[in-house]
Amino acid sequence: MKILAVDYGASRTGLAVCDPTEFLTTPITPQITLKARPKVAAEVCRIAQEQKAELIVVGLPLNMDGTEGERAEKSRKLGKTLQIWSGLPVRMWDERQSTCEAADILDEVGTFGAHRKAILDSVSATVILEDYLAWRKEHPGEI
Repeated sequence: MKILAVDYGASRTGLAVCDPTEFLTTPITPQITLKARPKVAAEVCRIAQEQKAELIVVGLPLNMDGTEGERAEKSRKLGKTLQIWSGLPVRMWDERQSTCEAADILDEVGTFGAHRKAILDSVSATVILEDYLAWRKEHPGEI
């Protein structure tokens, strides 16, 4: 199944997609730099259609204790909008530590400065997608 992952942020929204075999994940660049939720949702829906995605996974930024704050509420609203506008199923996915993991990946490959800022959220979306795909392998048949 081709899946699109979304890392929704206040300044940038990163996207990643997997191939139909769910083996290879790829960050989508450039990141979305729009800030208004309706504009972000419209762009995500456009890209989902372009990528022929069958499912959208939206990162859910939970607090470290598992509770939901303002960012999680905004991500849930984006998820609902995406489900309505795209007609695709949307799965919210715990994204705790995904940006830290993405930063570690970029450190390892020596990506710093402006280029790092331009791809960090898309790499974070890739981390979210890889985590979700690992879960799917353990839970076949579940969305």
